Amino acid sequence: MNVLIIALYLVAMVAVGLRASRRAHNSEDYRVAGRRLGPGFYTGTMAAVVLGGASTVGGVGLGYTYGISGMWLVVAIATGLAALSLFFAGRIQSLKVFTVSQMLQLRYGEGGGAKASSFVMLAYTVMLSVTSTSAYAAIFSVLFPIDRTWAILLGGVVVVAYSVLGGMWSITLTDMMQFVFMTAGLFLVLLPFSLSAAGGWSGLTERLDASFFTWNGMGTQAIITMFVVYGFGMLIGQDIWQRVFTARSPEVARWGGLTSAVYVGVYGVAGAVIGMAAAVLAPDLASPDDAFATMAQQYVPVGLGGVVLAAGVAAMMSTASGALIASATVARVDVVPTLKALSGRGTAPAGQDATAADDAAELRTDRFYMLVFGVVITAISIFVSDTVTALTIAYDILVGGLLVAILGGLVWRRGTGLGAALSMLVGSVVVLASMVFFGVLANAPIYLGLLSSASVYVVVSLLSRPTSAQVRQSWNERLAGSGPAGAERPEVRP
Repeated sequence: MNVLIIALYLVAMVAVGLRASRRAHNSEDYRVAGRRLGPGFYTGTMAAVVLGGASTVGGVGLGYTYGISGMWLVVAIATGLAALSLFFAGRIQSLKVFTVSQMLQLRYGEGGGAKASSFVMLAYTVMLSVTSTSAYAAIFSVLFPIDRTWAILLGGVVVVAYSVLGGMWSITLTDMMQFVFMTAGLFLVLLPFSLSAAGGWSGLTERLDASFFTWNGMGTQAIITMFVVYGFGMLIGQDIWQRVFTARSPEVARWGGLTSAVYVGVYGVAGAVIGMAAAVLAPDLASPDDAFATMAQQYVPVGLGGVVLAAGVAAMMSTASGALIASATVARVDVVPTLKALSGRGTAPAGQDATAADDAAELRTDRFYMLVFGVVITAISIFVSDTVTALTIAYDILVGGLLVAILGGLVWRRGTGLGAALSMLVGSVVVLASMVFFGVLANAPIYLGLLSSASVYVVVSLLSRPTSAQVRQSWNERLAGSGPAGAERPEVRP
């Protein structure tokens, strides 16, 4: 029965993608859903994209190991999303761009390091999609009589199919379906059945060590690092910004994102409690990450267990598809034009794409990029079983190298292109050098990268010539919604 539910779920994903393809009429529809999402769609899809396999399967696993303190990974993500929504999302949405690198070029001009940042962002989004692809393959290989390679191909075909068909419109509608499965599976099924099987909260307190109920069970340093890496990562990731671009107004981006953040935080607490119940009922699991599937298959009635497993798959697929479209967009808008310019076969990307005379041709090209990156990401997932190191390097450079220049551009008028470019360079070099000295998985590289990047940004910006009046004027006009891409668009309500 559980297998049948998962199979029907996968078919439904492709069917929704096929239907959504009718809404994609041009590149703006395909990349950012026409910038027309209302609060209902925006809230659900933002929650779905940030809650991946690490938040769901990993969050339950952390609860299994550390107790209620296992919530901090997801709470750190929720905090970063709340900060993004309250302080930055409105301004980001007003810019009417497609990528983080376009924002940097618009804010700082040609010398702001936008071209270099796009390569880092592409590496980050590709590795994020690879890890999500590998994660849902673990569930498929248990449910179906197939090995890891075929499990990755199965999930990859589904994600690539619905993503290629309609772009962000397909991903938005499938994310809403995934959001429903995640909500029902975790809150309405797995949490109550897990607590009931463990004897309720009193059963947990009687059978678990007191350390399972302390806020810092996993260690204060580990908790702080989660906020630095994942909280700050939420502020600048292309996959998250691209969802902000889909909002129909700054108000939707701000308050819809904040609502998502609250949901994500509660989701993290629920996952930790489920993990605690698993520690009572199945204390000898080979891996903490087995806790989610074990509870779904052994302590939830058949049929409902399929809903829970579908919720896990939904969390992974939503992150994988969000990172896939982010990768394709960064490559299409930033990386490939930059490479063409360097080779003398084209011009570097401008702050905003020119309006295409032939929307159909642009749409075909966008679909081609999505298909290519879908195939590449699936292939990497098959041949590279351990992606933790690569993802860690990409995440550390993203936060340690790019965070200061991106956020500084949004909040500090005196920040200059030279300061931004050098801060990215120094921060990234310090991160990589520190990894050689302290180790790839150490905490020191990201802290040293942030400190050096911030110092260089402030000092160089104060010593260098202020940003030109023309660049500042263009930036201010775009923020005010009066720039070339600032026209109002009809809203789409759920």
